[in-house]
Amino acid sequence: MAFRWKNTLTQADVTPKAAWLNRRQIMAGFGGAAGLGLAGLPAMAQDLEPNSLEDIRAYNNFYEFGTGKEDPARNAHQLDTADWKITVDGLVDNPGVYSLADLLDGLTVEERIYRFRCVEAWSMVVPWNGVELADVLARLGVQSDAKFVAFETVVQPDRMIGVQRRVIPFPYVEGLRLDEAMHPLTLLATGIYGEPMANQNGAPIRLVVPWKYGFKSIKSIVRISLVAEQPPATWNIINPGEYGFYSNVNPYVPHPRWSQTTERKIGGGLFAERQDTKKFNGYDEVASLYDGMDLGKYF
Repeated sequence: MAFRWKNTLTQADVTPKAAWLNRRQIMAGFGGAAGLGLAGLPAMAQDLEPNSLEDIRAYNNFYEFGTGKEDPARNAHQLDTADWKITVDGLVDNPGVYSLADLLDGLTVEERIYRFRCVEAWSMVVPWNGVELADVLARLGVQSDAKFVAFETVVQPDRMIGVQRRVIPFPYVEGLRLDEAMHPLTLLATGIYGEPMANQNGAPIRLVVPWKYGFKSIKSIVRISLVAEQPPATWNIINPGEYGFYSNVNPYVPHPRWSQTTERKIGGGLFAERQDTKKFNGYDEVASLYDGMDLGKYF
């Protein structure tokens, strides 16, 4: 597994998996990474506290499995991820129905340690494993008329209690502008901490866009479509007055019902001191994507 460090976060920013694997096992699982050592890595961010695998797996939004934060961990074991298929269609040279192995064949799986910021004003630091979405799209052959990438989550009504209860419209859908999708920070993640993605975290493959609020990072993807027009996005459909298409982290623009200036770090307890939210979640390198746009508007 190759490593490309995209920001100032390092392995020091996430909890060592002492309760799960010792460090030697972790590094062995990362292939040749042990030979890299830690001395050359960027300094850790001083304002972050670690997150554990337990935190990451226990506290989730995944409405297909219920609306409570603990519901996905309780119910997502029913998700069937065997023989996973992803339909690729729209403005691509190589459309088709791909197995996960075929879609990712030959691509380098990397670890990316990213901040994760929910619109509900809580946050984590997560060590994802996956591939750049840009590398997948390049293999699929994006046609010149394509301006957006649309995504769709699996629907398994007999296995998903939230679908049975119709808590929101399903399937869950999301989308990115093509330049956002092609940015090197945008990841298709298949694991966390070097382990396969847990069902409640979006197994077997999910999107991770670290400068956007977490609901943009769609889980359990079964369709990727290249399209010319802006695609629908579930929360924007449900309540466009509160949830826009772009959904960039912006502490200066409040949600209509709460402030976005600070966030509660998961793992610190309900009464832990809140930390300041960073614009673009701290990923300033994406700012040029939005030159000329009015970021004073909500999302």
